[in-house]
Amino acid sequence: MIEKIAHKLTRKPKLVALLAVLMLIPSLIGYAATRINYDILSYLPQDLPSSQGEQLLEEPFQMAATSMLIVEGMPAGYTNRLIQDIKDVPGVSSAVWLSNLVGIQIPVEMIPADLREMFFSGQATMMLIQYDHPGASDETMEAIQQVRNVCSERCFLAGFSVVIKDTRDVMDGELPIFVGLAVLLALAAMSVTLESTVLPFVYLASIGMAVIYNFGSNIFLGQISYITKAIAAVLQLGVTMDYSIFLYHRYEEEREHYDDKRDAMAQAIIAAFRSLSGSSMTTIAGFLALCFMRLTLGRDIGVVMAKGVVLGVATVILVLPSLVLIFDKQIGKHKHKTLIPSFDRVNGFILRYKVPLVVLTVLLFFPAVYAQRHADIYYKLDESLPRDLPSIVSNEKLKDDFDMATSHFVVLRDGLSAADMGEMEGKLEEVPGITSVVSFHKLLGVGVPDFFIPEDVRNMLRQEGWQLMMVNSSYAPATDAVSAQLDAMNEILHSYDPSAMITGEGAMYRDLIDTSAVDFQVTNYISIAAIFLIIAFVFRSVTVPLVLVATIELAIFINQGCCYFLGTEIPFIAPTIISCVQLGATVDYAILMTSRFQEELKKGLSREEAIRVAAASSDASIVTSALVLFCATLGVSFVSSIDLIGAICVMLARGALISALVSIFLMPAILCVCEPLFHKTSWRWKTPAPAPALPVSEAETLPAPAEELPPASVSEAASVEVVSIEAEPVSARAE
Repeated sequence: MIEKIAHKLTRKPKLVALLAVLMLIPSLIGYAATRINYDILSYLPQDLPSSQGEQLLEEPFQMAATSMLIVEGMPAGYTNRLIQDIKDVPGVSSAVWLSNLVGIQIPVEMIPADLREMFFSGQATMMLIQYDHPGASDETMEAIQQVRNVCSERCFLAGFSVVIKDTRDVMDGELPIFVGLAVLLALAAMSVTLESTVLPFVYLASIGMAVIYNFGSNIFLGQISYITKAIAAVLQLGVTMDYSIFLYHRYEEEREHYDDKRDAMAQAIIAAFRSLSGSSMTTIAGFLALCFMRLTLGRDIGVVMAKGVVLGVATVILVLPSLVLIFDKQIGKHKHKTLIPSFDRVNGFILRYKVPLVVLTVLLFFPAVYAQRHADIYYKLDESLPRDLPSIVSNEKLKDDFDMATSHFVVLRDGLSAADMGEMEGKLEEVPGITSVVSFHKLLGVGVPDFFIPEDVRNMLRQEGWQLMMVNSSYAPATDAVSAQLDAMNEILHSYDPSAMITGEGAMYRDLIDTSAVDFQVTNYISIAAIFLIIAFVFRSVTVPLVLVATIELAIFINQGCCYFLGTEIPFIAPTIISCVQLGATVDYAILMTSRFQEELKKGLSREEAIRVAAASSDASIVTSALVLFCATLGVSFVSSIDLIGAICVMLARGALISALVSIFLMPAILCVCEPLFHKTSWRWKTPAPAPALPVSEAETLPAPAEELPPASVSEAASVEVVSIEAEPVSARAE
């Protein structure tokens, strides 16, 4: 089947290229129509109490999106006009301040001190603004912008939805810079590692199409997270570049056997399909492991990236050959020497001291694992944002002026007696860090008749058998202090109403911390197990995958441990992403060298001779692959003002580099020392497979005699040809 497809593709390269370009149109439409979700907390499991409470805030209370507006040093007349202007903004359901809560008929002096302190601080007044739609919706984002437009420079709009709005604005402005810089740096990396000036542009054209296809197909997912949007294109560029390099090198090899370049490309497509369909499985497995996170953000990233790898392989097989054939003359005309140095002396040194290097590898695990486990992690998302953003400035002002670092929203049954409500509110106010409690009962408790309380305030606090309580805290979210505070609040609330639920930033961040800790362990184990099984099948061995996975895991531990030694905090999602992505994307380096090592052993070479050939043939491929991924991701970290994105990209870049260094400088020694173990625990480790009998029709099409075929058989490709990037081309050149 693949043979027929390959020959048809190579006969009409311009038509194939035209169809590939036309496919960009629906992809771009799909990309534009895909919604971007900027609320990471919305990915929490829906069975958690905080998530269930959030659903009740949306319906029936319509309070899923609430912001606080601080008006500083303005007369009462301005405040009254402003609140009316805000109510007129589309998407705003209500806007209240103290006079709204108790009715204009009640003098401010008669209101209890704790309520006054909640809404007044010196010359500053605070208003509560509610929105009709969820906090991260496009409608709420537009409403927030319009609220800002009607406010003066002495107004400060705070709240989680406002932070989401600023995050979106920053991302929308920086994303084109991300992609542009990644492309430029990838071009720079390829220009010094590839043998043609034109070839990098051909590669990028093919990969660019795959990226657009991937983002366009996200329309079927409905939405993707802004983290996925920020890193997916760059990561797909770095990961799938290998496949393009492999195909072209195989094409160059086949040109020596065929007079017609189209026949050579057809044969290269066949070989690339067999190899890449296997080697890409480890990368796909690494990404799909993220789908097992309870935090569904992992599924978001995992599905998009796994789909990107599949589309990357498909584009290499179907589109890149046409581009190479079209620009073949230009590619050949602008060839030059690469700047990759020879590693012969390095490999000689490694073999000379192979045993000490293996001991060093084992010893490195101890500090690496310790540092990885003790790296500081932050969970509060606004900590990753620039401190001069309007939302961050406003949140700091809210904390400083009103002692409100966190607002807990308590949803409880509306059947509690007035006495129980009074007792419960009193106990809540005694919890350390609680600054104020606002509830319908408390408003009535100051002697305000029910009919004096405005209808919009009653609807805000009581709906369909539920009542809402707002508990303000001086403790910041995602801290041990607020976690202990939530535990104390839950104990009090559940003693009066077992169905009570606490939601809001503080509760959702606490759930985020607990969920992420479990997710890291689960996804890490699943990715290791999946990749272990794939490698075990490829090499028909138990010990080979054990050694390869352990070696790349060492690189991962070192990468994450660097944060501990450098004293830097990393975002909560980074360890999970890095563990799966770095393992899946860079284990190919180890597979590449091991596959060639096994191939040379089957030819009858000694262990040291085989590893010399394997290392020499693999080093250039590893350097090229790692350098492209390093440059593409590092560029993003330089320009991203969002630390969450920058930190992930720094770790991806550093991980590619560390994995490459471990593969080049430690892997040869490990393979050489462990080879006797591989021989005893692997099936047909050194035994060449018998050459299969070719069908007459296929034999007639061969351009060379059978004896000129490489010793590895086609059937053995299932176990050996999973080799990634340049294994076959380099092998052919060596022979």
